[in-house]
Amino acid sequence: MQLIRGIHNIQAQHHGCVLSIGNFDGVHLGHQQVLQHLVVKAKQLGLPSLVMLFEPQPLEFFAPDKAPARLCTFREKYQLLKSLGIDRVLCIRFNQRFSDMNASAFMSTLLAKKLGVRYLVVGDDFRFGKAREGDFAALQLAKSKLGFELSATQSFCVANQRVSSTQIRAGLESSDFESAQQQLGRAYAIHGTVVHGRKLGRQLGFPTANIRLNRTRSPLHGVFAVQVSSEDHPEQVWNAVANLGWRPSAGGTELLLEAHLFDFTGSLYSQRLQIVPRLKIRGEQKFDSLEALTQQVENDIQQAKEYFSLATFQSGTIEQ
Repeated sequence: MQLIRGIHNIQAQHHGCVLSIGNFDGVHLGHQQVLQHLVVKAKQLGLPSLVMLFEPQPLEFFAPDKAPARLCTFREKYQLLKSLGIDRVLCIRFNQRFSDMNASAFMSTLLAKKLGVRYLVVGDDFRFGKAREGDFAALQLAKSKLGFELSATQSFCVANQRVSSTQIRAGLESSDFESAQQQLGRAYAIHGTVVHGRKLGRQLGFPTANIRLNRTRSPLHGVFAVQVSSEDHPEQVWNAVANLGWRPSAGGTELLLEAHLFDFTGSLYSQRLQIVPRLKIRGEQKFDSLEALTQQVENDIQQAKEYFSLATFQSGTIEQ
């Protein structure tokens, strides 16, 4: 899959495509239905399928304090789109200059002239252009003149509930991991590379694999029973307990995931891991002493081990 970084990198060979535009946060079952349709239509027309994304996402640019936590990073989203057979991703830097582009220029210059869109799939609530002046009705009026077909995305439901990133986020915040998995079509997972930390866990007798989340907001906070696997060796799975948050007892200043793997020996530094939360044990809290912290970690480990001993899935596998 080809990644086009920015409008300035659109070349003549990129003219002519079947396009969908959106955040695609989480690439859930609703997104997958849209993207599968896009791939089929692209094959019918003999054109490449293209997904247009924005970094940062529009709400993150206009109102960062109100923007929701992302379900996946850009890297994870890229890999998911690739797995669905998308040919190209155009990632546009969402900045003041781009936000000032009016709706007419977005349609005539970007969609028609530069990309040569022949078929466009967007939500019927899609807004674009300066001050959100463009909408689905504007696309309908312009489609014949600009030479593309237009299709609205259809809602996808699970258990009579519309699948959406907002619903999945709400499920994760309430620790309903089963609901999130049903809507994503896979277990919700956090991915990241193991880095060196302060080694406080090792000093306390609980060595951890530390992963920087490189974000300011996460849909999950607290202590969880998790399953951990290496992306290089996904067949090997370890049960673990993990803290995800700011580490107030250690004076933390960045979001970090710290996972203590049961029955593990060796080094995981620089390895990229997948962490699947299974049970929320408690919220993150600040302790007055290392002794109190140590006692609580021991309790967390015991509770996680008890959970895995009763869990219906096999400890050596991660259900996808």
